Amino acid sequence: MFSWVLWDKKQDRVVAARDPIGITSFYLGRSSSTPGAVFFASELKCLHPVCDNIIAFPPGHVYDSKTDSLTRYFEPKWWDPTNVPTTPVDYKVVRQSLEKAVRKRLMAEVPYGVLLSGGLDSSLVASIAQRETLRMAEAARKAPQNLNADGELVGIDDENDLSTVTTFQQLHSFSIGLPGAPDTEAALEVAKFLGTKHHPFTFTVEDGLDALSDVIYHLETYDVTTIRASTPMYLLSRKIKAMGVKMVLSGEGSDEIFGGYLYFHAAPNKEELHKETVRRVKNLHLADCLRANKSTSAWGLEARVPFLDKEFLETCMGVDPQDKMITPERIEKHMLRKAFDTSDEPETAAYLPDKILWRQKEQFSDGVGYSWIDGLKDEAERQVTDEMMKNPKPEWGTDVPDTKEAYVFACFSHFIVLLKTNLGYRYWYRTMFDEHFPPYCAGTVERWTPTWSKQTDPSGR
Repeated sequence: MFSWVLWDKKQDRVVAARDPIGITSFYLGRSSSTPGAVFFASELKCLHPVCDNIIAFPPGHVYDSKTDSLTRYFEPKWWDPTNVPTTPVDYKVVRQSLEKAVRKRLMAEVPYGVLLSGGLDSSLVASIAQRETLRMAEAARKAPQNLNADGELVGIDDENDLSTVTTFQQLHSFSIGLPGAPDTEAALEVAKFLGTKHHPFTFTVEDGLDALSDVIYHLETYDVTTIRASTPMYLLSRKIKAMGVKMVLSGEGSDEIFGGYLYFHAAPNKEELHKETVRRVKNLHLADCLRANKSTSAWGLEARVPFLDKEFLETCMGVDPQDKMITPERIEKHMLRKAFDTSDEPETAAYLPDKILWRQKEQFSDGVGYSWIDGLKDEAERQVTDEMMKNPKPEWGTDVPDTKEAYVFACFSHFIVLLKTNLGYRYWYRTMFDEHFPPYCAGTVERWTPTWSKQTDPSGR
């Protein structure tokens, strides 16, 4: 994961690049008042005061001022959605690949932890991380006392063994939800099974509503699904950073790779399913990666995402999509679940309890508590009038919110006073966004919409 800009002083040449999937945020801006100048930043808010043309720097690309152009450097076999793979799944390869991806991201010299929602993806990451933490602690205990730590390198060697300067006796895990949230209860069960030091936090609908303006300011989007899920993550990140933790592992990307969203039940065939998984992975930088990066970095916390490891992506996106199809006999993400099902390997300790490994997915914004989305919708309904919906802002053009919630998320602070009287659901978010950013910044936003469905609510509710 990276975004960087280099300046060659001798050639007066600028080169910039972004990581293959877009785990980190990155933007490119130009200004009509300074023709020829190019601006780069990790946040929109840094560019819009000086630029009137801003785009999201595309992931997997490099910019060269010598040609003033962007060139794709990341183009794996699976990038073309029409190239449908036929390789059958090898479950052990899938497992080993994810283990390696987590291991690589544990290279750290700072206190770290895991975001543990209680869902499959974060639980698997936590399970692997805990095994590595315990292994490293055991290795540290057995190491000679006079070992020169200064001479040790941090990284993975040719035998795929992890070496780290800082070792911890116990892995810390974190979750957040409304009181009684299903994900919180599942997270506690997983933490108890794994033996992590778990920190469950709670929030209220009022806490979330109070944070919305700040969330949209940091997220720099008005996409409904992203805002819904980011608000609890933003509140959790503040708590984690206050405890002194500086890096966390997260489970983004799995649903896109394995077709895990509930709407994938409607995939008509494997070709269409593969096409949609490719589309979703390509757009991660506008949705889940944006959420994870900006919700955490707002508090100076780094989120690392093992599922988006290049090697793991190559392995899993190169599998026959027939193995990802959801059927009456196969729950969503069956491939991933099966890879970590050790019931036929008596010599291998279980990664997760069966009830967690085979637990049906909850949308993150539902998993933190079903009343969270309902609370947002209710507030939007109170705040946005039918008349406002009939008369959208001219500068929105054709990108008009189709719900009251989205309307408000786009221009929030301007309507703080109105929110206490008369405003509203998708329309709501757009108005919040407009307060923080000029209209031309909307071009960097993509709304999360499901395929094979007439359902306008991306949560599928």
